[in-house]
Amino acid sequence: MTEERATAGEFEQADWRVVDGGASAWYDAPSLSVGAELVARIAALTGGGGLPDVDLRAGGVRVRIARPLEDLTAADVELARGVSAAARELGLAADPAALQVVRLVIDAADAPSVKAFWQTTLAYEPVGADGLRDPLRRDPAVSFRGLDEPQPLRNRIHVDIGRDSAAVAAVRATLGQEPFGAYELTLADDEGNEADVVPGGELSTETADWLANFGGMAFYPTTSAEQAVGLVTAVARLADDGGVPVLVDVRPDGVTIDSGKDQWEDDDGAPRPAFVDLAAGIQKAAGELGLSADPTRLRFVQLGFDAVDVPAVRAFWTALLGYEHDPRQFLSDIYDPRRLNPVLFFQQLDPADEPRHHHRNRLHLELAVPQDQAQPRLEVALAAGGRLISNHQLADPQGNEVAIITDL
Repeated sequence: MTEERATAGEFEQADWRVVDGGASAWYDAPSLSVGAELVARIAALTGGGGLPDVDLRAGGVRVRIARPLEDLTAADVELARGVSAAARELGLAADPAALQVVRLVIDAADAPSVKAFWQTTLAYEPVGADGLRDPLRRDPAVSFRGLDEPQPLRNRIHVDIGRDSAAVAAVRATLGQEPFGAYELTLADDEGNEADVVPGGELSTETADWLANFGGMAFYPTTSAEQAVGLVTAVARLADDGGVPVLVDVRPDGVTIDSGKDQWEDDDGAPRPAFVDLAAGIQKAAGELGLSADPTRLRFVQLGFDAVDVPAVRAFWTALLGYEHDPRQFLSDIYDPRRLNPVLFFQQLDPADEPRHHHRNRLHLELAVPQDQAQPRLEVALAAGGRLISNHQLADPQGNEVAIITDL
């Protein structure tokens, strides 16, 4: 007997929206510990079954039923309603306008070859015939679109990928490439799209479970919702007590704890003692729950833009995405205030550097938002210097492209 299929309208209630294929809700929360209580109640709703994707932050919780719309069922609608009721009981307010997903799209003359490169560098899993996604559903998915005829190169976007050092060495060996570029980290697919593949390292001698990989992070595989809730509850308590906010991403097969980019270190790049103490405490709590870390599952992905006019390009993307500026004056980063989507950074391009100035590629972005947010986002982006290319497809002041998409 097949399960009854759900419709998008059944999710488009006060809390939930269909975004990027799945049904999602965001609830503001005053602390990690309060958010962890919602995670525990969600686990109870599943009756010991697999948890949905839950992203716990110091300021709130995102819950996502990460299946394509055509695969969502009446049981998923019932779970969504139960989550909404649990959130209300905890006094948590939903904010559907906060929901968005940033994706990467690569147009390619030889899509299979280009896809193979990115699957190797990212260690993503295939989705359908033309997509890749992070198995942990933390970093941006990638879609590949074949070109029927040659098109001009328009974008100056590249990707930074952080993985453990053994994985980086394996990537280079598999591709048969020697890294190049200013830091000798850059690899390129057959059509010139570039990725800096950066090896992570040890966080500290006291925290063997953790990887310093742009942020301080650890992944603990779990075999039950009960295990996951136990770890999440312990992490939330330790982080709140220590005054160190962390990102806690719960998946059916494990829990990732992450400082967020650079949040584990001081301005000189040294580990912050408070974060190292927290990491050690989390490692101890995980061990007491019988959990062992698996650093091979971890990665970090951020998107870089080369620009002659960095302030103009940065202003466009800040407005479109609702991002915030990194407060450190020596960085150009902008970041999702809920730290659910990738960091963007901007590099000054010297107009006199002719080879680099003329180097463009076919990477561009998609921004998936709820249907009622598409037009407001478009208007904000145009006011920030964007140029309309076609219906809901824009270019920033230097031609980098983005499409605003909805599921309905």
